[in-house]
Amino acid sequence: MKCQKCAKPATFHITDIIEKGKHREYHFCDEHARQHLAPPEESLETPSIGDVAKKLIVNPPGSLREPSAADKQVCPVCQITFLEFRNTGRLGCPYDYEVFRDELMPLLESIHGETRHSGKVPKRAPRNTQQQTTLIQLRNELKRAVAAEDYETAARLRDKIRVIEQDQVR
Repeated sequence: MKCQKCAKPATFHITDIIEKGKHREYHFCDEHARQHLAPPEESLETPSIGDVAKKLIVNPPGSLREPSAADKQVCPVCQITFLEFRNTGRLGCPYDYEVFRDELMPLLESIHGETRHSGKVPKRAPRNTQQQTTLIQLRNELKRAVAAEDYETAARLRDKIRVIEQDQVR
């Protein structure tokens, strides 16, 4: 949904109660939500709901958290940091579970109620963990080669990745 005042995505959905049974809904981006929730200049009394909401927008709870030592940990295989995982919610490779084990176990247990997978495995999943590690490393090298505009190396890496992936399907 788009902001009612501009083309940005609406991230705040505000309902103003006008009187009993009547209300007005607004859909705003961050900037226009702040403008809408700004208190009138002459009001110096107790803070309104709008004031409280504005403070939450400007300083959300937990935003002042100091980065921990765990946030700086880096996986040696895929190069993802724990802070990146916290921001995206996605891990980069299976080895992240070992690298970030101390931080992930309580999280997984609270979400799933369990820390051990006991379900199915995808048919295309590599049977050999060494193949999986090689694929991850080759894909990272491929990204670096493309970023460095070394297209000959990138083509060789792409071909190696295809060979390994075709072996997995068989």
